[in-house]
Amino acid sequence: MQQLILGSSSPFRAEILTKLGLPFITASPDIDESSLAGEQAEQLVQRLSEQKAYKIAESHPNALIIGSDQVAVLDGAILGKPGNHDNAVKQLTAASGKTVKFLTGMALLNSQTGHIQSVVETFEVGFKTLSASQIDFYLRQEQPYQCAGSFKSEGFGISLFSKLQGNDPNSLIGLPLIRLISLLEAEGIDVLQPNQ
Repeated sequence: MQQLILGSSSPFRAEILTKLGLPFITASPDIDESSLAGEQAEQLVQRLSEQKAYKIAESHPNALIIGSDQVAVLDGAILGKPGNHDNAVKQLTAASGKTVKFLTGMALLNSQTGHIQSVVETFEVGFKTLSASQIDFYLRQEQPYQCAGSFKSEGFGISLFSKLQGNDPNSLIGLPLIRLISLLEAEGIDVLQPNQ
């Protein structure tokens, strides 16, 4: 089997990928993640996931490389990482009582053949109606200032939600495993068959 590389510095994505029981390494792609003029959220995550895979391929010419990127969208606008408490309060206040859509782009590149597959997975999060004190309490507990949307769904952030809707809960954390399994199968890797 070719070396499997997760092109991400996210410990959460790495933890998700370990569920498949495949050996892999991680590598952090250094790319410009700015959106292009007029680029929609879905186009952005697909382009960035592919670019990340191609960047890792520059130094790994015989590997299967997973690139992934995610954005949160509220009322048609992309929510970035808040960076600080005040911005996180604004994001969660805006999300209160609404639905935030998470778009996760994922690409699987065979750097030996140049074959790339890419998908965009959607996952929706319904937020409870939150008071200012609840928002402040949550943020001080978890400090999710480097997380798009100002929460960690894999942690205490679950307390903010009224419902979750999507095909794969792993998508919300940034790596849609169900779709990844299909992409790997197209490259001849069946996670249910040992010693390939």
